[in-house]
Amino acid sequence: MTAGLSGSFLDSRGPLPLRGQKPVCSSSVSMELFPSPYGLQQEYETLFTSSSLDFLHQLISTFNEEVDQVLGLRVSRKAQLDLSGDLPGFLESTINIRRDPDWRVLPVPPRLQRRHVDIGDLAPCDTQRFIKALRSPAQGLQVDFDDGNCPTFYNQIKGIHNVLKAVHNQFPNVPDISQAPVLMLRPRAWNMVEHNIMVEGREAPGPLVDFGLLMFHCGRKLYENKSGPFFYLSKVESFMEARLWNKIFIWTQQKLGLPVGSIKATVLIENVLAAFEMEEILYELREHSAGLNCGIWDYSASFVNKFGHRQAFLLPDRSKYVNMEKRFLRSYMDLLVQTCHRRGALATGGMAALLLPQDPQSDSYRRVLATVTRLKLLEIQAGVDGFMVYDLSLIEPMQKLFKLHTEGENQLDQLRHDVTVTPEDLLSMPSGGVTLSGLMYNIAVGVLFINAWLSGKGHFFYRGQVEDSATAEISRSQVWQWIRHQTGLEDDSRLVSRRLVSDLTKEIMMELKVLCPSVSLPSAADMFLEVVLRRDFPEFITSYLNQDHTFITSQDPGQVEAVDSHLPRSKL
Repeated sequence: MTAGLSGSFLDSRGPLPLRGQKPVCSSSVSMELFPSPYGLQQEYETLFTSSSLDFLHQLISTFNEEVDQVLGLRVSRKAQLDLSGDLPGFLESTINIRRDPDWRVLPVPPRLQRRHVDIGDLAPCDTQRFIKALRSPAQGLQVDFDDGNCPTFYNQIKGIHNVLKAVHNQFPNVPDISQAPVLMLRPRAWNMVEHNIMVEGREAPGPLVDFGLLMFHCGRKLYENKSGPFFYLSKVESFMEARLWNKIFIWTQQKLGLPVGSIKATVLIENVLAAFEMEEILYELREHSAGLNCGIWDYSASFVNKFGHRQAFLLPDRSKYVNMEKRFLRSYMDLLVQTCHRRGALATGGMAALLLPQDPQSDSYRRVLATVTRLKLLEIQAGVDGFMVYDLSLIEPMQKLFKLHTEGENQLDQLRHDVTVTPEDLLSMPSGGVTLSGLMYNIAVGVLFINAWLSGKGHFFYRGQVEDSATAEISRSQVWQWIRHQTGLEDDSRLVSRRLVSDLTKEIMMELKVLCPSVSLPSAADMFLEVVLRRDFPEFITSYLNQDHTFITSQDPGQVEAVDSHLPRSKL
């Protein structure tokens, strides 16, 4: 494949479109690239060169079929659980892996050994916040193309180009990439597609586009600076998916001339089925593993995803009854730490979403800091080697907390021999009911998230904390499940029903219109109701927005750069 700077892309079978033209629709074209979003012509040409497109084409065509296979495996596993009524357990077929005491993951490079506090939900298309994070004292940055990011073509190109600039030291007054917080690059999850790139007549898998461009433009530079390439892998559901990622890593390293094991990846255990395969996931990635991560909301939402139609798995009000001290979440975190440390892998906790108020002398500031400290101390005491915060003002207090309660670079020596976790522990739902305030909060978060996406933003701020697709997932999941089971409110005799949710949505809209005046807010409310009132549970709200309500439009650059403009400057 060849390409000129004019933007015409060719292969041996035909041309790809010039910028400003519609894509060629021809069976002879093996790869199609849509035109540049407005205002990003230079970034577009930098990323999409003849060489990078050839690499992307090979990567995607090589693994397209296997991506379909792992997604098909998800569907078949869900169908089997539904039809049989069975519950997941630790796999008999892989018992030898779990019983073998000798295997370990390869040690991670020095820059990953000590990452007590990372910045999370960092959408790199927000240039101002990205630069501020690079200048911060954080030890790592979760550069997020997934949960905290809205994957418009504009945002993806802007974000990947910003990573390229950071890696190649093109931002002024930013530390060299070897000294800046280490970049933990988080491509989109398997459920996401890239509408603007077609390979062999099919839309490209979103994670392969993100991963491929990041590796092609930044992989070698990161490796040479002993600062990567390091990744987060989202929404992995089985060891077969980890096996596919490992094959992709090996193929990519060979193509780019990097040693095997150069790529390191942390797998986010965000699904209840993956919790039963943590050792197997580490085993599949043992040359490329940077450990496992646990987080509360995507993981909790996965229970509704897999078992939400079963009365026994009714998840109570998350605001009142769901936290990391509950048996099913505490068991999951303890097992993750034990599994990782037994195999020499790092275990990381979730993200503190609360925002510190401006005035350090205020009661609200002390209250928020005390809450974050208490919750993160639970994770430190469980043995995690690090966690994330959103608010940059929390970096130093949380680093001090780690220093006060731990010794050394990490807690790999905490083997947690005291932990014995059974399937019953992992599947034990907390007791509790549904409150009116919890129901209204979930509705508000769901509507505001969809509204943010319609504005090209992947996260927003509500009642003193950041919300993203993870909190949107648990919010809309709970509303759907409570309607499905006609759950009673603790406050009165009403049942959660279609009528009640519709009426409350109208009531909440009065508040939201004042809080967030937006022309897309009514559409967001309609789409939220469509999601929670459907007969069948939509697997991911992001898939629903990205595919059922196809999301192809380019965003005005002013929208993207203003993602956090309504926050005080210290929060940027």
